[in-house]
Amino acid sequence: MPMPAAEIEALIRAAIPDAEVTITDLAGDGDHYAAHVVAPSFAGLSRVAQHKAVYGALGERVGGVLHALQVTTAVPT
Repeated sequence: MPMPAAEIEALIRAAIPDAEVTITDLAGDGDHYAAHVVAPSFAGLSRVAQHKAVYGALGERVGGVLHALQVTTAVPT
C-alpha cells in the first residue's frame, strides 16, 4: 500500500517543527516522491546532515512503504 503524501509531510513536520515541507508525487503512483524541506534549524548543518534529518524523520519507511524519496533541503533566506 502506498504511503500518502500527507503522512510523509506530517512525519517530517513532527521531527522538524520549524520546517516548511512541500511533497510532490513524481510518478503519480504514490511510491515516488520529492520532498523539499526548508527549515531555520538547518542553519549551520551540512547538506548531508540536513538530508539525514529528513530521512531520520521517516525512519524505516524509506525503502519499505515509501519506495523512493528525492530530498532537497534549504535554509530560509
